[in-house]
Amino acid sequence: MWDLDFISESDFRTHVRNTIEEYKRTLRSSISLEQFNKNIIDPVKFAFDKALYGLSWRELINKEILRQKDKTINNSIGYFHQKIFQYIHRDGCTIIVPENGSSAFSNKGGQSGWDVAFENEARIYIDDQTSVSRIYVEMKNKHNTMNSSSSSKTFKKMQKQIVADDDCACFLVEAIAKKSQNISWIVGENINPNRRIRRVSMDEFYGIVTNDSHAFFKICMALPEVIRDVVGSESINPLTLSQDSVYDDLERMTFSLDRDENFRMAVAMYMLGFGSYLGFNRVIQAH
Repeated sequence: MWDLDFISESDFRTHVRNTIEEYKRTLRSSISLEQFNKNIIDPVKFAFDKALYGLSWRELINKEILRQKDKTINNSIGYFHQKIFQYIHRDGCTIIVPENGSSAFSNKGGQSGWDVAFENEARIYIDDQTSVSRIYVEMKNKHNTMNSSSSSKTFKKMQKQIVADDDCACFLVEAIAKKSQNISWIVGENINPNRRIRRVSMDEFYGIVTNDSHAFFKICMALPEVIRDVVGSESINPLTLSQDSVYDDLERMTFSLDRDENFRMAVAMYMLGFGSYLGFNRVIQAH
């Protein structure tokens, strides 16, 4: 029996299916050598990894490709956490989730670009003492995904919003927070907290939106079975990983070297990280 009264079973299944497709699109996408080295790999670490993990160069490169893709997959999980709110319903409330390429925005002035906007003219209690009509949300997957610069930028955006709209609150909602919390958020040297700017864990935010303090728990408990059911019973194409060309491209970089594969691939990796360094910039010409 489906016992979540704030989201229908069919909507939840649809959302899970869409998230799976988002996830798979990332794994299917191929990575070029340029993308592989976008942040410049560490060739010395690769040399140690190869020896200590006992992997071939192809296995080691594929491992790094999956690591890089896994970072992108976090966007798919962000899709799950954000887009589910378009299916959540509560009498007398409006929940706005932006479509692709657009953003939830304030109809009372202030800043655009919110991940979720929640409105209830009958009042929303954000803590024991404070109520508002609207909440604007910046959503993050994990508590440590923002550096000091992005935290400061987000905080200033929230300050501008609550000045423009004196009947709203702004939330930084974290799917994986350090702990369950709904607290005033302070950034930098702001020593006087504003009750309407808050740092909120996902469970607390679900509780505010659905008026059910265990709503997020219920979502998590329902999720494994729904994923299994969707994958098993619907026409979802099997997962196929992309055929990445990184290894072959690296091989071509040093094919002229009259040495074994291990040496040639080590040189190719060094060229990715140290190609302009003294000595390295002439290694291929020298051979």
